[in-house]
Amino acid sequence: MTKALQEDPVRSVEIREHIPAGHWAEPKELMGAMVFLCSHASDYINGVTLPVDGGYLLR
Repeated sequence: MTKALQEDPVRSVEIREHIPAGHWAEPKELMGAMVFLCSHASDYINGVTLPVDGGYLLR
């Protein structure tokens, strides 16, 4: 979903500089949240947005 933005030489840099983690996510960095949400550990969680964005929303 972000391929076009990552390939845009101007927007990619702008967005990357806005991410406190300093880089676009690698698929392996999304796995922890996915495993958690697919496990019984999240059984009682409802109606919440879990941002997995390297801190992008903090700025």
